[in-house]
Amino acid sequence: MADAAVDFLLEKADDFLRKELQLSEEINGGVSTLRGELEKVKALLKDADNGQGEHNFQVDLWLKNVRDVACDIEDVLDVFAIHILRPGHSTLLRLPFTAQWRSLHTIDDRIKDANTKLKKTREGYVNITTTCSAQASTSSITGIAPFFMDDADVVGIEEPMKKLISWATDHPETQSLKVVFVVGMGGSGKTVLATKVFDRVKKYFDCHALITLSNSKNKLELLWTIFNQICNPIPEPAPCSFSQFDEVDLIRKVKRHLQDKRANRGRVIITTRRGDIAFSCRDNSTDHVYELQPLPAEAAQQLFYRTTFRPDGRCPSGLQTWSQTILERCQGLPLGIIEIGRLLSNKERIESEWKLLHDSLESQLKENGPLSNIMRVLSVSYNDLPYHLKYCFLYLSIFPGDYPVKRRRLIRLWIAEGLIIKDAGREVEDVGEDYLKELIERSLIQVSEFDFDGKPRSCRVHHLMHKIILSKAGEENFCTVLTKLESNFDKNTRRRLSIQNGGHNMPCWPNFTEAKARTFFAPGTPYCSVANIPSSLKLLRVLHLEGASLRTFPMEILELLLLKYLCLSNTNIKSIPNSLGDLRLLETLDLKQTRVTKLPKEILKLDNLRHLLVYRYDVQNYTHFDCVKGFKVSATIRTPNLGKLQNLQKLAFIKADRHPKMIHGLGNLTQLRKLGIIDLPSEEGENLCHSIKRLRNLRSLNITSLRKEDLLDLHAINGNPPPFLRRLYLKGRLEKFPTWISILHDLGRIRLKWSGLDPDNNPIQHLQDLPNLLELQLLDAYFGIQLDFKTRKFQKLKILELEQLGELRMVKMEKGTLPHLQKLIIRKCKKLKQVPMGIDNLTHLKELHLYDMPDHFVSQIRNDGELHHLVHHIPHIHCYYLPNDQGNWKPEYLGIACKNIYCPT
Repeated sequence: MADAAVDFLLEKADDFLRKELQLSEEINGGVSTLRGELEKVKALLKDADNGQGEHNFQVDLWLKNVRDVACDIEDVLDVFAIHILRPGHSTLLRLPFTAQWRSLHTIDDRIKDANTKLKKTREGYVNITTTCSAQASTSSITGIAPFFMDDADVVGIEEPMKKLISWATDHPETQSLKVVFVVGMGGSGKTVLATKVFDRVKKYFDCHALITLSNSKNKLELLWTIFNQICNPIPEPAPCSFSQFDEVDLIRKVKRHLQDKRANRGRVIITTRRGDIAFSCRDNSTDHVYELQPLPAEAAQQLFYRTTFRPDGRCPSGLQTWSQTILERCQGLPLGIIEIGRLLSNKERIESEWKLLHDSLESQLKENGPLSNIMRVLSVSYNDLPYHLKYCFLYLSIFPGDYPVKRRRLIRLWIAEGLIIKDAGREVEDVGEDYLKELIERSLIQVSEFDFDGKPRSCRVHHLMHKIILSKAGEENFCTVLTKLESNFDKNTRRRLSIQNGGHNMPCWPNFTEAKARTFFAPGTPYCSVANIPSSLKLLRVLHLEGASLRTFPMEILELLLLKYLCLSNTNIKSIPNSLGDLRLLETLDLKQTRVTKLPKEILKLDNLRHLLVYRYDVQNYTHFDCVKGFKVSATIRTPNLGKLQNLQKLAFIKADRHPKMIHGLGNLTQLRKLGIIDLPSEEGENLCHSIKRLRNLRSLNITSLRKEDLLDLHAINGNPPPFLRRLYLKGRLEKFPTWISILHDLGRIRLKWSGLDPDNNPIQHLQDLPNLLELQLLDAYFGIQLDFKTRKFQKLKILELEQLGELRMVKMEKGTLPHLQKLIIRKCKKLKQVPMGIDNLTHLKELHLYDMPDHFVSQIRNDGELHHLVHHIPHIHCYYLPNDQGNWKPEYLGIACKNIYCPT
């Protein structure tokens, strides 16, 4: 667990030694020795964390000591870095002689002390391994319990059973060996479901096996399980060591046994928490992966009532509210519902008992608590994580429970904390994407909202899992979470402070004088002042004050010279000081939804900056041309100087009308992945094109003209557009369709607004062959009277939005076009006569949304309308209209009403 901290310190020590600092030989020598000791301890940590699951108390104590020493070392290096980074003193040699000698002497002594502690810690390590019997007992706790559930505890699995049985029994007489995977988080009921399906279908096959793929099992263990179930009538117990077995020999034995059967006709059902393993092991198109979802609300309540209120399963009226509140915490997880229900079934049926359990849930889940079985089951996946992912997962503890965590924000925070191990040839953002993907596939993190391309837009942790990581984060001194106005804090509070007090004023800074935090996280917490930041917090790397009650930039932040991540989004600050350029390590500056409209030239000093986010959306008028408010740069910034921001990945949104020469400098930002430009004068279009052609890493491009009627001249990009472009947003008049768009192989989303294209420049014809296009929006982009979607075109498109196409009268969709369209939105197309011809052939269409459409258009597709038969196959049809006296869309349900109603904000 402490391995991530040591890795971070190794990187910091390497960086320290790489800097050409004219320091004493003693300091450089001390840091070199320190690095060597860290390498040795790192090797021991890998031994201690090498697939042993739960450690014994001696190892846990040793890990705590390593973690404490690592924190002390980090303090030493950070204090030294503060001296170096202080404005006007690039090295210690520029300090006055007396102060310089005193600082060097102090740093040298602290490094020597850290080396001594680390060496003692290493020498005191006792190589303790978890015995085979301990492993067996752990697996029995987490794996056997589901087999002994009462039939009354089996609720809500009827539909999954039908699906799995149909997969398993599909053409049993002709199919070869088929494998079915059941994937889900711990406690989701995978084993119960798979066992019942297995018992139903095994009689049809000569060869069958039901395998629970434990996270801790290696390949040989898995092969042994398969061999034992298929080949041995009486299964043998697993050996304590698999070193005596040969992988090839086990495979041969299984194959020889299958050859004696009839044509390999058999079924194997495998349950696992790891979707990555399931999808990678799927051998062919006949193998299936079933991802088990949480119980729906009705089934969850039924299971809870049956378990809690035996024998009749009826909830007393006085406990219904608390029952629902507790059920919400379980979020459809059968294990949580059953364990909590059983505990409550033995308690007095009064509200105070229910409230007590609800309020003390975290402590009840701990090792010796009455709900510790939930902890043991859910912790298996956590314990099985490789060391570099454990800190990343624990980092979710800084967010409140059920908080939707934005994917990009989480990865930027991981980067600022040094939790991502650098990979040669790859940006750390890409490595972070892989980390998040693996945590999701291991069923530890859940996706709250998907983006158009299937990537998670936001994610969260199951409520019970969140309680567990809060507990572990406290034990590890990883994060201290404050949920109320505590007046005093444990002096051992370290590294991360998260304020989660439901919108109350946070404690004032003096209360944190004992803290040694590197992260201060307070989303949505009213905040009056950051004056008098204690010295213990001046080593902060992350300061997240989203939604704070700030009207001016807190000048005290400028003292945080180690800051890498600064978020002041959704505050009322209007400007940032010139001296922000002194925060030389800053990687992320997040000023979204603030009043900041100008950046000083000193921003160019931030040569480590990766994400510069300065923009505001006018949400109430999102369809207005100027709904995005960006920033302008200082007139004194010279064109070549923009190249100093060589690490910049994301720049949005920069105003282009005041300083045209700045457009030339954008081409120097060769690492840019996202670029947002607003207020682009027509005459600067060609210059912008020349800069864009140099941005070969660009993934997202957003350009808005100065005025709605102004021309966006982007034709100079022709023949050489950024090859990896995935998102393209163009707002402004296009005289001709830019032909370079048609060759963007990776393009997944395009939004054309106020383009005003004529029938000779029909955008459909230019876009229909893009192989990876998933989303298309046309807003006042075309003034032809008809749109034709030809057969075998738009092969991957999932979302189509037609808005304010004022002359459009007819849409034709030939059979075989748009084969994967899932959502169709039609908005303010006043002359459109009817729903698209051929819409009845769109078999994958799930949603039809109509905004402010004429009554005669809507009436045709109501239940009694003449064209209802064209849309009756669409599950969710909604019509929205805008009342004259209000500014909110009001929905009307057509066809089948949907519980999850899509309404724009």
